[in-house]
Amino acid sequence: MRGAKLSFTRRNALGFTLVEILIVVVILGILAGIVIPQFARASGDAQQTATFSELQKIRRHIEMYRARNAGQLPEVIEGSLGDWGQIVGRNSEYLQGPPTNAWVGGLNGQKIQFASGPDAAFQLDYGWIYDPTTGRVWAGSFDAQDAPIAR
Repeated sequence: MRGAKLSFTRRNALGFTLVEILIVVVILGILAGIVIPQFARASGDAQQTATFSELQKIRRHIEMYRARNAGQLPEVIEGSLGDWGQIVGRNSEYLQGPPTNAWVGGLNGQKIQFASGPDAAFQLDYGWIYDPTTGRVWAGSFDAQDAPIAR
């Protein structure tokens, strides 16, 4: 066997093997399982923050209206989609458009409910709670401390 050469040639691979592809797919699945819930949480946080900001605006503008109009409150209409009386409108010096409760979402996020206090449980029926006797406002599906109620 002196003259015989043993030659092992390795085949030049031009692609990936099925096992390599499966490993990559599994790793991507694991990463997606970790990342997607974080995006959902970030979306919920943004809705809560936007709603709290809108609530603060409404409260501020109702107080400004009251101060400029000898203690009188705006003519808010219960059950309406954002009819906050004189504080909302194209020509209003307060808010140009109706505020939306992003935590409730949809068209009901602009709906106004009359009551004397905040919600006790999460609901999707209205976005804002207004007390026409005191002028106090709460965000729908938020508690008395202005914290969102869990869905």
